[in-house]
Amino acid sequence: MPRYRTSSRPQDCPPAPLPADLDRFDESRLALALCHRDGRVRQEAVGRSARYPGLLPLVVIRCADWVGPVREHARQVLCENLDADSAVRVASLVLRVGRRERGAFGTEVLGRILRGASREHFTVLLADPDRGVRRFAYRLAVDEGVLRPAELARAAAGDTDSVVQDLCATAALSALADEEEAYEEVLPALLSARDPRTRSAGVTGLRRAGQPRRAEPFLTDGSALVRACARYVVRQHGGDPADWYRRRCTAADAPGPPPGAVIGLAECGDRADADLLRPLLTHPDARIRARSVAGLRTLDRVDPRHVRPLLDDPSPGVVREAVTALLPGAKDLPSDWLAERTGSERPRHVRLGAFRLLTANGGVVALRAAVGLLQDQDVKLRTWAGQSVQRWHPSPDVHAQDAEEIGELLDRSRHLFSDYVLRRRKGEVGLRG
Repeated sequence: MPRYRTSSRPQDCPPAPLPADLDRFDESRLALALCHRDGRVRQEAVGRSARYPGLLPLVVIRCADWVGPVREHARQVLCENLDADSAVRVASLVLRVGRRERGAFGTEVLGRILRGASREHFTVLLADPDRGVRRFAYRLAVDEGVLRPAELARAAAGDTDSVVQDLCATAALSALADEEEAYEEVLPALLSARDPRTRSAGVTGLRRAGQPRRAEPFLTDGSALVRACARYVVRQHGGDPADWYRRRCTAADAPGPPPGAVIGLAECGDRADADLLRPLLTHPDARIRARSVAGLRTLDRVDPRHVRPLLDDPSPGVVREAVTALLPGAKDLPSDWLAERTGSERPRHVRLGAFRLLTANGGVVALRAAVGLLQDQDVKLRTWAGQSVQRWHPSPDVHAQDAEEIGELLDRSRHLFSDYVLRRRKGEVGLRG
């Protein structure tokens, strides 16, 4: 029988290169040495890497090395060799390493170098696909005053990162205090932004600009934040947003009120305004119907008699709002009427809305609805129904006459349980497994 060694000896591993050997290493072999497991080798490799600019990224990584001498040596090499051009190239790596333990040094050096960089260097960094680099560069650009207010506003409107949007929008508005003539360059960019937070910053800027009339169109904005800022601006100049909304909701124009005016009235009106919103539940525009339901819920004036018919609405958005409004009183809704709407002939959004309300009922009603949807043609609805069955427990008000039906329903869904869990569920209602 052959004999096998159970442990490795030192000669089984390649010997670490001696410092003298590193003098003869080319760039590729020196890169391997910078990643060597022996800290002494890494330390010597760091000292010899200065003559190869391509090894600077590995030096950045070694600045967070767990071995103190390697780390200190790498930091010295980084300070001596990092300039504005190389800082732009390795900025993304430096910031990633900066999130490590002992990695903050590289970020500090990067910031110090870039503070004296030219506008061309900033232009490259501000367009970097890495959002972390863009955030870092925009913070420096704002601190150093590299960008004018109009440029900051365009960045807030065009960047896809919310942190950059907030940073640039705030900086653009702050800079307006020193450049009053820049309002017409800054505000249009902010007001036309797709992001609601950026638009809200532009709307707030209208107050300082003394242009409350330009804030009125944003009273019907699709974002609640933008609407709230617009109401603030209008009030600051003596306007009454609630009256403005009331006029729009009672206008006799053919298209009807803007959807934002409907929900806006609920946000700043009183409970008596429910009388203005209730007729809009039957409006031809689904967006207006949905906002009127949301408005009645905001005013706490939901009447199930008026909202229940909207569970059959052809618009999924209207049905979602109706379900949300009816959920607090779901136990008072007729379960048979809701169960009819879980039938396969109903649209998916109607089945889903009825199922949510039946589930809120609890008890055997919820279990019956969930088991009935286990064979639904929609995969997601089947999955939600199965999860509802698995979470179901009998409520204290379950009557003894319901025990037999519960047992049958659990048997129909036994594929969702282990034998042990199924016996426990049945035992909770006094049935034997």
